[in-house]
Amino acid sequence: MSNSNTTLRAFLADHPRLMGVLFAMALVVSQTGTVAAGNNGSIW
Repeated sequence: MSNSNTTLRAFLADHPRLMGVLFAMALVVSQTGTVAAGNNGSIW
């Protein structure tokens, strides 16, 4: 495992709330893409 992966893993282990926030943001972004695709790519 590279040093940057180890550093990121250690940082997220020290800040579990941030891990939850990043997960929630990933869910929102994935749902936004699904909604945009369902509207034929038109957001307006």
